[in-house]
Amino acid sequence: MRLSVQTVLCCFFISISYSIFAQSNPDHDGSMLWFTNQNAQPEVILNHPSWICVPQESATFDLVKKEVTNELGTLCSTPFTFVKKFKDGSVFIGSVENETIRKYIDPNELKSTGDDGFIIRSFQSPRVIMIAANTDKGALYGTYHYIRLLKTSNPSLDSINIVEKPSYQRRILNHWDNLDGTVERGYAGHSLWKWDELPGKISPRYEQYARANASIGINGTVLNNVNANPDILSLNYLKKVKVLADIFRPYGIRVYLSVNFSSPKELGGLDTSDPLDEKVAQWWKDKADEIYSLIPDFGGFLVKANSEGLPGPQDYGRTHADGANMLAEALEPHHGIVMWRAFVYNPDGDDRAKQAYKEFVPLDGQFHKNVIIQVKNGPVDFQPREPFSPLFGAMRHTTLMPELQITQEYLGFSDHLAYLGTMFEESLDADTYVDGRNSTVARITNGDMFGDSITAIAGVANIGEDANWCGHHFAQANWWICNKRLYG
Repeated sequence: MRLSVQTVLCCFFISISYSIFAQSNPDHDGSMLWFTNQNAQPEVILNHPSWICVPQESATFDLVKKEVTNELGTLCSTPFTFVKKFKDGSVFIGSVENETIRKYIDPNELKSTGDDGFIIRSFQSPRVIMIAANTDKGALYGTYHYIRLLKTSNPSLDSINIVEKPSYQRRILNHWDNLDGTVERGYAGHSLWKWDELPGKISPRYEQYARANASIGINGTVLNNVNANPDILSLNYLKKVKVLADIFRPYGIRVYLSVNFSSPKELGGLDTSDPLDEKVAQWWKDKADEIYSLIPDFGGFLVKANSEGLPGPQDYGRTHADGANMLAEALEPHHGIVMWRAFVYNPDGDDRAKQAYKEFVPLDGQFHKNVIIQVKNGPVDFQPREPFSPLFGAMRHTTLMPELQITQEYLGFSDHLAYLGTMFEESLDADTYVDGRNSTVARITNGDMFGDSITAIAGVANIGEDANWCGHHFAQANWWICNKRLYG
């Protein structure tokens, strides 16, 4: 699970060199992120196949063709010819459903990479480079990886053998964006989401955002702040969310929403939001049906409840499990999940570092299978130096997911240059010793230790409408490395 020292240093120096380059080239405003026009080494240009075969059809495979045309064409300065069938001297991209893929790549080996993994392998007789996956999404991720390989190294095209599987099934950005366009803990301008313009007017940055995330394996985004406005669940806003979901879908990105626990009362006109009230449960079921009728691949809900004054099940004498399970039952027929945040504290004088442990550990084993408890990496609040949260390892019968903060709330905002990759790595590789040595936070949360059927990880986004996306060119490295860390 560890990033190699070479990878960390490579990311660091590429990022700082890119920042210096951008500052000295005023025409380079950072809007292209890591899609810069590096040139491959001459020997790669000369030896790279000129035939490309992408025989399968889907909206995602259309993106594969587009990326190959634009990125490889620019990179190698070589005209590429698309062919419909396998050809000696080609790059062949497809999923396991394709007969040629099954002929060259063992389907059992592909199966081990999961829905989003991929294999990139070169063969000599006939001469072909295979980019193979179980799904079209995996093929897209493999295509991005291959393009990055050519841009950042000088690979021998005759001996490529790469097998990648994501460490987590759901790799999600959490946006703390408000419906009025402001961003809580945001240091890169206003929100990307122009709610007042949607659904009619569509910014080109929505697809650029999806492309950037897909290129590093992110497959989910929570669009709104955990301090959620109930209006996000109104039909008016759901129609706006649908537009974004439709744009993101070919890139393999699901949309999630933060919800206010009092929505049945505040939005639905009920006299209560008690999770054990039948009318409340039915309101959430009806709302879930409405959402999925518009967005069939909707990911689920993120919930901040009974923390910092926000409403929750404890307002009615109920537990976190009561509240989370009620929402989970509404989402379960649609295969949606509930991400219930463990960041809970009230200003009652108790030690904040204890509160999540005290509230959640007694509930271990009481949560439904499609409930994931989202736990900040540390027990307090994204401090520059914190030990791991004691919840990791303490809840053996409940699925947990780490929450990392990409935006620099306590690390100099975006006024200070701070590379966070090593801090993320330290958090995930922290050893809890709950089952002896190597009981790391990563292994506890990625399914290795407790066999969780759903695994997930979240990063609080540092993205805004600034031309360079993150307020500073270098801060793009923290968006990139947080999620590149999830493969391997």
